[in-house]
Formats: sequence, C-alpha cells, structure tokens
Amino acid sequence: MTPKVATGFVIYRRVSNHIEYLLLQTSYGIHHWTPPKGHVDPGESDLETAYRETEEESGLIKSDIKVFEDTKKTLNYPVKGKAKVVHYWLAELTNPDANVKLSHEHKDYKWLPLEEACEIAKFEEMQKLFRDYEGYLIKDKHF
Repeated sequence: MTPKVATGFVIYRRVSNHIEYLLLQTSYGIHHWTPPKGHVDPGESDLETAYRETEEESGLIKSDIKVFEDTKKTLNYPVKGKAKVVHYWLAELTNPDANVKLSHEHKDYKWLPLEEACEIAKFEEMQKLFRDYEGYLIKDKHF
C-alpha cells in the first residue's frame, strides 16, 4: 500500500541569543504538537505543499520565511495502522512582524527553544529532527 505523503517546514526564529521553533497543537485526536505540515495534493510538488500548508495552518506566507532547500529530511511512521511519510525542510522566520494565525485544525501555538520543543513534541523521530536542525544551524553558522 502506498503511504500517505505530507510535507512541511520546521520554522525557527532568532530571539536575542537563542533559537525558538514553531509548534502547532492540533485541535483533534490527542492534541499533539508538530510543525506546520499537510498532505500533498495531486499535481503539487512537495515544496509547494509545504508552503501551502504552512500558510493554511499558521498564516505565515512564502515571503515571511527563508527555506533551506538542502535540509530536506524524511520521517516514516504509522498513523492508525497505515504508513505515513512526512518530508520537512528547515525554514527561518525572516519577517519579524509576521503573526501566526491558526486554522481550525489547531488550537494553540508556541515558539520554544530546542529542549522545550522536544519535550512537547514527544515523538522520538520529531525530537531527533529538531536536534539535527539545531546542529545544522550551529555548525553552518546560520545562527
């Protein structure tokens, strides 16, 4: 069976001398916390989907962020017994005046430093993703 494919961005912002990541809390199920993401529509590229879903779920538009296209990472995990694949890219919030505006799919959002983001993300794969991206930012002096 072909897995469901979703894409999104792990969005970070610079706050004085540290990095904070955007997490959205779902308004359904166990109300888990994730970066903005969603399913790929027919005819869309993965990157187009990530931009569309980010705008739909958080209100952040393409001109609000800078995407690091060389940072694509893939998570594979089951959802309700079915395979799911999620592709993420790292993106920096470049518009300090941009405001997060949640869709009906989410009930809250938070900007959190790495360890707090990992704590509420709960899933091991997501925690590793955050840590990998933090390492990328520090190593390549993007922060």
